[in-house]
Amino acid sequence: MTCPDPMLLHALLDDELDAANVAMVEAHLRTCPDCAAEFEQLKHLHQIVADPALRHAVPEGLRDRIDAALPATQHTANPWPARLGWGAGGAIAAGLALTLAIPQQSATSGLEQQMVASHVRSLLADHLVDIPTSDRHVVKPWFNGKIDFSPPTPDLKAAGFPLVGGRLDYIGGRVVPAIVYRRNLHTINVFAWPAGTAPSGETMATDGYTLVHWRQGDLDFWAVSDVAGGDLDQFRTAFVTATR
Repeated sequence: MTCPDPMLLHALLDDELDAANVAMVEAHLRTCPDCAAEFEQLKHLHQIVADPALRHAVPEGLRDRIDAALPATQHTANPWPARLGWGAGGAIAAGLALTLAIPQQSATSGLEQQMVASHVRSLLADHLVDIPTSDRHVVKPWFNGKIDFSPPTPDLKAAGFPLVGGRLDYIGGRVVPAIVYRRNLHTINVFAWPAGTAPSGETMATDGYTLVHWRQGDLDFWAVSDVAGGDLDQFRTAFVTATR
């Protein structure tokens, strides 16, 4: 009997699977005592951490102080989507506060600054993915209904860039998908949105981070990471090849 990716149990518990994968995982749980026991432990842990007594209120005025410290270009839209929630606790707030301490990248536009900040924030706030799985057939449908387009989510493990999962982020005044990959110990965030006016094929580096842009069909993609520029160019080539 082949057991599914253990992360699918977490996704099932968090109601993050599409109908087909829900049916597949639930059918497996009915026939696999080990996975069923693991799922029951996860449910018990979920009940423990959901206890309101464990939640920490964000200090009064913190949101206003962070908003005031953000660059003016980020005030054109509400930078705090409701999905994050201020009751989420100190990890997100601490990650945001630490991100603000990063020097502004003078060589980049406001949009690129936001992408670098989002990349760093995803690492600091322990919020790298909303759907943690290497199965592209799970990640892609997870975005359905959450955004108004469907980004490709290729598994590039054979090229040395395994898929980690996906999450929603907020860049340029809109909710966008972030598709997450690994390169050895490094993380690569790929952001996507409907094609605009940015020139395709642009690459830039700032404060130890590299950004690579490309366009496929009617979507713009930006990959952000602290890997070497050559590795990120290789990633772009692998992504384009896998989704062409």
